[in-house]
Amino acid sequence: MTEIVFLLEEESAKVMLEQVVAQLVIARSEVQTRFIVFEGKQDLEKNLQRKLRGYVNPKAKFLILRDQDRDDCRKLKKRLKAICDAARRPDAVVRIACRELESFYLGDLQAVEKALSISGLGAKQDKARFRDPDQISMPSSLLEKLTDNRYQKVAGSRAIAPYLRLDANRSRSYLALVGGIRKCLGT
Repeated sequence: MTEIVFLLEEESAKVMLEQVVAQLVIARSEVQTRFIVFEGKQDLEKNLQRKLRGYVNPKAKFLILRDQDRDDCRKLKKRLKAICDAARRPDAVVRIACRELESFYLGDLQAVEKALSISGLGAKQDKARFRDPDQISMPSSLLEKLTDNRYQKVAGSRAIAPYLRLDANRSRSYLALVGGIRKCLGT
C-alpha cells in the first residue's frame, strides 16, 4: 500500500488537498493519505526535520506544501529541501504556493463562481489581472474583495476545492502541486 504524507503549514491547505487528492486517487484503494498540519510556516520549518525523521513507515512518500509569502521562491524551496535531506528523506517533494494558497483559487475563477454562487466570476479569468495569479502580491485579500467577503480561509477552501480542475488552472504553482502529487502516486 502506498502512503502519502502531506506536511502543511495551515488547515486551509489540508481541506483543499483532501478534495484534490480524492480526485487523483479515486478508485485506488491501495493509496493511504495522511495530513499533518502545522501552526504556520515557522512551526512547519522548525519541526519538519523531526517529523520526517521520526515517521514510522520507511516507505511513506512525503509532500511538503508551504506558502511563498514574501520569501524568494527558489531560496525557500532550497531551504526546505535541505531540511528533507538532513532528515534522510531526499525524495520528499517540496511545493511552494506562489504567494499564497489563494492563488490556486484565483487561477480557477470558474471553481470559485460555482462554489460561492457568484455569477459571472469565471468570465473574469481572461482579464490581464487573473492570467497569472501567481504574480498577484496578496491573493487572499483580492479573493476576499472579489467575493464580497464570502471567501473565508478554511470554509472557502472547503467550498472551492471540489470544483478545482486538476489540469485547467492558471496558477503554475497549483499545476506543479498536482504534478507533485502524481509523482508521489507514481502516475
